[in-house]
Amino acid sequence: MNRTVRMASVAAVLLLSCCCPGISAGETQASKPNILFIAVDDLRPELGCYGRDYIKSPNIDRIARGGMVFNRAYCQQAVCSPTRSSLMTGTRPDTTKVWDLVTHFRKALPDVVTLGQHFKQNGYFVQGMGKIYHGGYDDPATWSVPWQNPRAVAYALRENLILNQRQFAGEPDGDRPGKKGVARTGPNSRGPAFESADVSDDTYTDGKVASLAVETLGELSHKSAPFFLAVGFVKPHLPFVSPKKYWDLYDPAKIVLATNKFRPRNAPDYAVLPGGEMRSYHGIPPGSIPDDLARQLKHGYYAAISYMDAQVGKVLDELDRLGLRKNTIIILWGDHGWKLGEHDAWCKHSNVENDVNAPLILSVPGMKNAGARSDALVEYVDIYPTLSELAGLPLPAHLEGISFKPLLENPKQPWKSAAFSQYPRTKGTSGGSSLMGYSMRTDRYRFTEWVSRKNPSEVDAVELYDHVTDPQENENIAGRPESAVLVKELSARRKAGWQAARPASLPAKSSEE
Repeated sequence: MNRTVRMASVAAVLLLSCCCPGISAGETQASKPNILFIAVDDLRPELGCYGRDYIKSPNIDRIARGGMVFNRAYCQQAVCSPTRSSLMTGTRPDTTKVWDLVTHFRKALPDVVTLGQHFKQNGYFVQGMGKIYHGGYDDPATWSVPWQNPRAVAYALRENLILNQRQFAGEPDGDRPGKKGVARTGPNSRGPAFESADVSDDTYTDGKVASLAVETLGELSHKSAPFFLAVGFVKPHLPFVSPKKYWDLYDPAKIVLATNKFRPRNAPDYAVLPGGEMRSYHGIPPGSIPDDLARQLKHGYYAAISYMDAQVGKVLDELDRLGLRKNTIIILWGDHGWKLGEHDAWCKHSNVENDVNAPLILSVPGMKNAGARSDALVEYVDIYPTLSELAGLPLPAHLEGISFKPLLENPKQPWKSAAFSQYPRTKGTSGGSSLMGYSMRTDRYRFTEWVSRKNPSEVDAVELYDHVTDPQENENIAGRPESAVLVKELSARRKAGWQAARPASLPAKSSEE
């Protein structure tokens, strides 16, 4: 080996060892870390590892014990396709132009290199299964082999299947409109919102996805290339169907209902909607959900979490059995939060904390702060650069987030000054004005400006919530005279955007980059 080649080899190993704390300088480039990328649908940060010990989530909790829990992780738009498009491209909704459930990000970004595609181009074998992109919207360029999605019945009980319009789950996806702005299904047009059946885990989609992931890990263990395996679970997405044994983990009499069963005071009436997705299920009445039904729905949601958690456990067990975990980065994320009766509303589709704050757990082999938590503000657009840096890959120029790898070393260091989310609304009846609610979460405040999509300088309404005195975001204080100076300051920060909110230790990124 000549001197130039030898020096290049040493440099590559040193780069890798710096980027992933689980890899030593004596190992080769071929031992780059594997990535187990676990996506969960409609999961709010209500898990054992988030301090909610009434939730039975032992397998996600064991990822947390070997990793770091991010208490304040925020998606960029609280609905399936926009948030997944944003995360997988490393760009924000105004760049992907995906604000709905019927637009593919390739329309606006035909040549963007997705997260999986980036790993594939850098020597990884990239495989995906289950719900990674929104239902019906795969991206073949992301994968080394075609994405797979096992079929399963939507319900196990015949009477529920009869009530449902579709025999199979995800055919088409449960919350996907047929046309832009037009819901596919009306009130009570789907099956029931929950089901407890004495059936095996493999009856439903997540059980089949877990089995496929276990089988796939066996195949990947024989490959010379490192792998990036994306596994997407659909529960606790509606309907809350899971085997009876998971329902039996919870005593319904001990399930506590939301204490703020009212819309945020002084907020525009369109800020939080009641949850039309929920109303499309059989037996769900219009208007406010009665307490007895709300308790059944929460019971079903909790059971679905535990069912999904058990499937995660099967994948983790196989990773351990094959001896792969010692060189595998594990990341688990929920695509957005979810309301369970807070603000007298259900589902997602808003800018409130319940909807945009979502679970994010990252475990890296050899990390010194295993089991720690971080209160730093992080965003889902940061996942792409973080995983890339941990694997020693270059960072593409198009990214609109930053790597939070430094937080793994020091979770309490100063970090972003704000996280940004958004959600579109139509004000008024059909043909009303089209608005975009741009929301900013700082250490203390949530600040949202609803602006005209035709003329963003036109502000229709402003929301301001103080998380020190009002962590549930129950009262909008933007209109108070004493808030005027603060509103002006936060508006300027919101308009300065994510580039200006980067940590002071990093140079500001210009909009031209």
